[in-house]
Amino acid sequence: MKNTQWMIYTKRADFNALAARFSVSPILARIMINRGVLPEEFGDYLGGSLAELPDARLLRDIDRAADILLEKRDGGRRVRIIGDYDIDGVCSTYILYTGLRALGMRVDYDIPDRIRDGYGLNIKLIERAAEEQVDTILTCDNGIAAVEEIERAKACGLTVIVTDHHEPGHYADGSEKLPPADAVVDPKREGSRYPFHAICGAVVAWKLIGLLFVRCGTELREWEALLPFAAIATVGDVMPLKKENRVIVREGLRAVPGCGNPGLRALLELCGLDQRRLTAYHIGYVIGPCLNAGGRLESAKVGLRMLLEKDPSEAHRLAEHLKELNDERKQVTMDGLREAEAQLDGGKEGVLVVYLPDCHESVAGIIAGKLKERCYRPSIVLTNCSDPELVKGSGRSIEGYHMFQALEAVSDLLVKFGGHPMAAGLTLRREDIGALRQRLNQNAALTEEQLTEKLWIDLALPFSHTSEALVEELARLEPFGQGNEKPVFAQKNVRILSLRVFGKNRNVIKLRLCGEEGTQRDALLFADGDTFLQEKGERECFDILYYPEIDSYMGRNTLQLVLKGWKFRN
Repeated sequence: MKNTQWMIYTKRADFNALAARFSVSPILARIMINRGVLPEEFGDYLGGSLAELPDARLLRDIDRAADILLEKRDGGRRVRIIGDYDIDGVCSTYILYTGLRALGMRVDYDIPDRIRDGYGLNIKLIERAAEEQVDTILTCDNGIAAVEEIERAKACGLTVIVTDHHEPGHYADGSEKLPPADAVVDPKREGSRYPFHAICGAVVAWKLIGLLFVRCGTELREWEALLPFAAIATVGDVMPLKKENRVIVREGLRAVPGCGNPGLRALLELCGLDQRRLTAYHIGYVIGPCLNAGGRLESAKVGLRMLLEKDPSEAHRLAEHLKELNDERKQVTMDGLREAEAQLDGGKEGVLVVYLPDCHESVAGIIAGKLKERCYRPSIVLTNCSDPELVKGSGRSIEGYHMFQALEAVSDLLVKFGGHPMAAGLTLRREDIGALRQRLNQNAALTEEQLTEKLWIDLALPFSHTSEALVEELARLEPFGQGNEKPVFAQKNVRILSLRVFGKNRNVIKLRLCGEEGTQRDALLFADGDTFLQEKGERECFDILYYPEIDSYMGRNTLQLVLKGWKFRN
């Protein structure tokens, strides 16, 4: 079992004064300070509107990109959108394709195959476009690093526009390395005046379409109908839910019922979701995985076709297929995770390197992430690939362990690798798996403190202080997600009055709890029920981390607690 340490925020401020100034409770004021929101930002954090979003023209080259596209439209030239195989790439492609079609452009799309083509632009896609007499390539969610590929496109006589949100490369002297495209629109470009760099590829695409609609006098309602897909991509691509992203996600989810997309509506219905009450959680853990499943197990074009489909019955069929693919992905992931855990040597190694020869390579990163969560260790999952002498894999890291630098230090063992501090991809010879495991662990020098997960508590709050009114007020902090996590409260010495374990995999625990002051609450815990019962034994009291929510059933609202952590008392 992983080590955890409970930490309570100790940030200081005059919470009562802030509460009075912004008409919120001191609890809400404290949580916002804990999230790093400055007092002068409280108003924007709690409110903000689409009208206040940064001007698209602050993005470098966006006017140039719009000029080129309008020129190509007027000349009847063919434009091909090339996206990526994940949720951001699918939504970006959908936004550009729908928007450009509305402007009367000759446009089609292509999305690379995860296994066959790999990420982003490649020479094969470019040469195919040239052979098919495409005039212009428009990338989305990729392209900023495709220097050689775009050089080839230019040699083929193609016009290239890049829209992306990833970091540009750099030359040895530190100067920015941009591809030789005709326009490069990316908020992370050097010298960018765009005030918020952490937007996803779909938001960049949405901004470009918005600018084109303004210049062409198109109804902005058509542009706003594309907002839900920018919101879905923002959550699905795990962008920080701060500043502009908060407004896009909040307003985008509210706009889902009015966007009239048959495919999205069908997928929501199949997943049992009410489109009028969508949260970021539903996108991140229900809808997002379905849209990603196409690109993992079959083709990202399945999800894109579903979003583009106008016929409700065909849209439903495609949505059903996506859901089936995601169910298959979940099963493959669970099987792989069980096999991975069986290989661990009591979890004693600081860096986990697991080889799953029969695992589908598209889920290696998911398994690595779940392994990291369960063991709180940097985790790498390797699997077979098309070359019988090589293995490919993905890694997920913990705070304090820079995975890219760790792989850089053993690059002599690697055929190919890339990534950043928290995640990486790699390819190596099968015979070097043992050496990789050994050297990564020799180099790691991870301390017990680094291998202890820290769970942050917003406030010690007896659950007698929780109420429906508090839950409603906490909803003002939504959307919750990356960079804006749900509030976590703590209470000591809670007695278990009753519990039962249910669910297909016995991973849902329903409890009746009593606090020291005598208040009783229902609670839910999502964890392995049998392991929880074994850990509990005869003990009846524990300390808990929780957040409150309203359980609505048959028209009746009940306050309940969702447990995020627990420690039994001896």
